[in-house]
Amino acid sequence: MPGEIKGKYNPLAFEQKIYWHWFENKYFFAKIDKSKIPFSMVIPPPNVTGYLHIGHALNNILQDVIIRYKRMSGYNTTWIPGTDHAGIATQNVVEKTLEEKNINRFQLGREKFVEEVWRWKEKYGSRIITQLKLLGCSCDWDRERFTLDSWYCKAVTREFVTLYRNGLIYRGNYMVNWCPRCQTAISDIEVEHIEKEGNLWDIKYPLIDKKTGKPSDDEYIVVSTTRPETMLGDTAVAVNPEDNRFKKYKGRSVYLPLMERKIPLIDDAFVDMEFGSGAVKVTPAHDPDDFEIGKRHGLEEINIFNKDASLNFNAGKYDGLDRNTARQKVLHDLDKQGYLAGKNIHRSSIGICSRCSTVIEPRISMQWFVSMKELTGPATAAVKEGRVKIIPKKWEKIYFNWMENIRDWCISRQLWWGHRIPVWYCKDCNEMIVSEKTALRCPKCGGSNLEQDQDVLDTWFSSCLWPFAVFGWPEETEDLEHFFPTAVLVTAHDIIFFWVARMIMMSLYFKKDVPFREVFINPLVNDAFGQKMSKSRGNVVDPADIIKKNGTDVLRFTLTSLTTPGRNLILGDEKIEGVRNFANKLWNASKFVISNLSESRNIDNINIDHLSLGLWDRWILSRLNRVVKGVEKNLRKYNFSFASKLLNNFLWNDYCDWYIESAKVRIYFPKDNDDKKNALFILWYVLERYLKLLHPFMPFITEQIWQNIPHKGKSIMVESFPEFEPARVNKDIEDKIKILFDVIGEIRKIRSELKISPASRVKVNLLVGEDSCKDVLEKNREYICSLAKTSEVEFKDCTSQKGYIKTTIGNIDIFIYILDVIDMELEIKRIKDQIKRVDLDIEKSKKKISNPDFTSKAPEEIIQKEKDKLYQADRIWKVLNDQLARMESTGK
Repeated sequence: MPGEIKGKYNPLAFEQKIYWHWFENKYFFAKIDKSKIPFSMVIPPPNVTGYLHIGHALNNILQDVIIRYKRMSGYNTTWIPGTDHAGIATQNVVEKTLEEKNINRFQLGREKFVEEVWRWKEKYGSRIITQLKLLGCSCDWDRERFTLDSWYCKAVTREFVTLYRNGLIYRGNYMVNWCPRCQTAISDIEVEHIEKEGNLWDIKYPLIDKKTGKPSDDEYIVVSTTRPETMLGDTAVAVNPEDNRFKKYKGRSVYLPLMERKIPLIDDAFVDMEFGSGAVKVTPAHDPDDFEIGKRHGLEEINIFNKDASLNFNAGKYDGLDRNTARQKVLHDLDKQGYLAGKNIHRSSIGICSRCSTVIEPRISMQWFVSMKELTGPATAAVKEGRVKIIPKKWEKIYFNWMENIRDWCISRQLWWGHRIPVWYCKDCNEMIVSEKTALRCPKCGGSNLEQDQDVLDTWFSSCLWPFAVFGWPEETEDLEHFFPTAVLVTAHDIIFFWVARMIMMSLYFKKDVPFREVFINPLVNDAFGQKMSKSRGNVVDPADIIKKNGTDVLRFTLTSLTTPGRNLILGDEKIEGVRNFANKLWNASKFVISNLSESRNIDNINIDHLSLGLWDRWILSRLNRVVKGVEKNLRKYNFSFASKLLNNFLWNDYCDWYIESAKVRIYFPKDNDDKKNALFILWYVLERYLKLLHPFMPFITEQIWQNIPHKGKSIMVESFPEFEPARVNKDIEDKIKILFDVIGEIRKIRSELKISPASRVKVNLLVGEDSCKDVLEKNREYICSLAKTSEVEFKDCTSQKGYIKTTIGNIDIFIYILDVIDMELEIKRIKDQIKRVDLDIEKSKKKISNPDFTSKAPEEIIQKEKDKLYQADRIWKVLNDQLARMESTGK
């Protein structure tokens, strides 16, 4: 027996109850079943400090759609969830909480500070996981992972030691991004670039007189710089060898103002002749490009900054000043001594730490690096050969470009929270010990006076093991054997190099296989105007707000319906409202079906092939199977929007607007018991399968409805996905039904245009040119009467009779008698008045668009809005004139 759905659609009343029903019954948990094809995914682990933003929502909803579809399709599925310890982000959060108590980490010491971070993690670290559950994510929570779990630490240590012993990890001084506030090297992805207006200063660097060896009074080179304070560490001035302006100075030296030392004038093709004066200062210790120039020319590297970006003893009299104060002091002294030649306003990109917004300093620092060249070749080949497919394909270009221009990877961080580097130093003999186990004695001198490296590893170094470490690597576990490699990774484009590429590298290196077969790059979510969402713009959409107002399913279907590979999606209130209406439609349609199934016993035991199905039944089954085929096809291509559109259109148009309305005729006025029984069965049959099709997209409402219709099984989420039945697709049936739809639709259109009351029934005559069409229409006369609200339908020519309005669809003339439902004179007057108003609107818009002042000064979106307005007015004008012509011809 069916259950009952009461009241209005209220998702908040049942969504979380359903989720916990799934959770408690372990429907998400995957038992290894070797009789099934394995299908596994790993979640891109959100930072343990994270919160649910719209990007997270989209990414995880798409993954959930995939895993639910595959689970229902009979695969042995697991979707591994987890979080990343997020070294710098988490440490910053905890440091800020300590600052509120006037405590810093150095006062606590390393051990107690790390304990403090663990306490924070246990208290707040599950927030993002809770929010993922709010989205309905059917992750395998029994396999939840954290990148600082003890066994995961074992994997990271194995990674470091193996790469080191194989010559792929080394330690050395190199240029890194340095955050003075966090006092650590940070990765490129942790640097945000902002456009900022500043100054470009011109500074005179006197040439050294060849005879006297002193600075020349009248020969100098002007150097342009945005960072004058770094000149204190200059070790050369560089010009382009093709620049004729400086060829006469070849081989000479220049005088470094303020520091009073000679530095060489060098040629380097890197120098842009168009920038500033064409000559640039070279500061190898504080600029990545200058660092490379310095290496090419063997220049000295002079570090003038302390770790906190204050100036050190190498800056001479500026020692101890912070960098901003030093800049002003340097400029003052240059001006006073006659070396400041001028300044210009200059807009440039400045790198800031994404965690604390401090301006970063390029800095040479002793760090640990991974040599990348040996790792990139196999990873590049894996994508080129199609063993890893990146979807959309356009992102492959970015992947290959990064691989071709790759630099060695700085993997050490000057933090306390993270994977401690497994290296010990003997204080007695300076021996370095790299070991998976804690070193207790020096293998060289036998001493026990050892100290572990203070640094931790870059978060990306640990997370690049994610696709196989989550299954227990380096141990050869049953999970690893069965579920690795994973099937697909869904992620954002901005971490293709930092994470995706490195996972491919490490997987090929350690597991001799790719980590996943496909990578789907999900689009970005833009606002209703197509702009990127940001806090500064104030256009950020909080998914939690959408859920509170509309429910999770509405958020899910809104985002999936907008997701087309390769296109950013545009999210606005109108689209959310449209999906809310869709959910209401499904709810109310299901209420209708359930209410009419109350007398139907064992309907789910009926064999459909034993029924004598009518035209409408065979039509809806044909349409259903087309949707099954289309949804599966588009899901395989990750074209979520097309799959969603098919599901949306089928419910609104085929099932609700046509089949349910036609079924009402058979339910309320059946020809016989079988007629009603068949209609009820097909209503249930199609709804039950449709719910399964829709389930991956809208899991809550589909479960709630499915539980209240006749069904077998415990949950829709572990039921089988509908299979495509090609034998049920019948084009001939669909063509016949289309004849009915065209006639009914045209009658409805005329009724609407003439504003005929829904309560009024109209008389209709049809003149049909083909016998086959006439046969379909005659056999379905009662449906035309019901769906088009006609009093009767006859088949004769009424061309010469008064009172009929005529319209034509294909080879069918439709005559609608309107004299008894419309006051003709009033209606003609109303239409003419409306035409006059539209004429004025058209004239006004045309004048505006043809006005050069308007088109040259108005924003493009305003001009387009006016053009759209004119287009709509033209359409209305045509409809009104068609109506008027019909009305005026009716009485003739």
